[in-house]
Amino acid sequence: MGYSKAFTFIERLDRLSSVDDVMDAMQRALGQFGFDSFFVSALPRPNQRFEDVVLAIRVPPEFLKVCRENQYIQVSPAIRHCRRTVHPFAWKSAPYDAEREPRAAELVDLVTEFGLSNAIMVPIPGPTGCEGGVWLGGHRLELTEFHMPMIHLMALYAFERIRTIANRVPSAKQNLTPREREALTWVALGKSAWEIGEILGIAKRTVDEHTQTAMHKLGAVNRTQAVALALRDRIIGP
Repeated sequence: MGYSKAFTFIERLDRLSSVDDVMDAMQRALGQFGFDSFFVSALPRPNQRFEDVVLAIRVPPEFLKVCRENQYIQVSPAIRHCRRTVHPFAWKSAPYDAEREPRAAELVDLVTEFGLSNAIMVPIPGPTGCEGGVWLGGHRLELTEFHMPMIHLMALYAFERIRTIANRVPSAKQNLTPREREALTWVALGKSAWEIGEILGIAKRTVDEHTQTAMHKLGAVNRTQAVALALRDRIIGP
């Protein structure tokens, strides 16, 4: 599946100037899949408090109160699993040992109690490792693998937009060559390396080289993140 259906969402986010407005847009766009709760956070360092890492949150008030009081962000199996993968994963699939990690088990029970365990976690990779995560929860999700590339891109872009609005990280544009921009633009439209090669009249291997170089310049670890960063910095446009 291509990313074109996410472009309307991205264009809307670019016009927003507050975190609350971005969260409203996420709720409207992702609500069609059953998502109604969201948690956007930097990756916590040891002993770092909930309030210091959360960028945006929209969850039931009672759930938020318990999470904040118990600082569950430090024991979340999903947060830990973000350090091990760059791919979105089911929140409840993050491994943990209930006997050895009783507080992690408490968190899992709490999430289940609120009917939010059928959630997706999207890691936010960076040049030196995972930088954060976007948690998307709901009581009754309606998802297929067909939807995941679009949801992945939307979550990555929403994180970058929220982080930019919150002034948590400076945006540094990278200079891509015209061919690198072309390749990344076609990637954003869901084309394979072979298809891009046919369009541009170059070998698939050359397309892969342009894409890999663009990823490296942008500090991205995969094509989806490279697209999100290039869109954020107006290097390519929807």
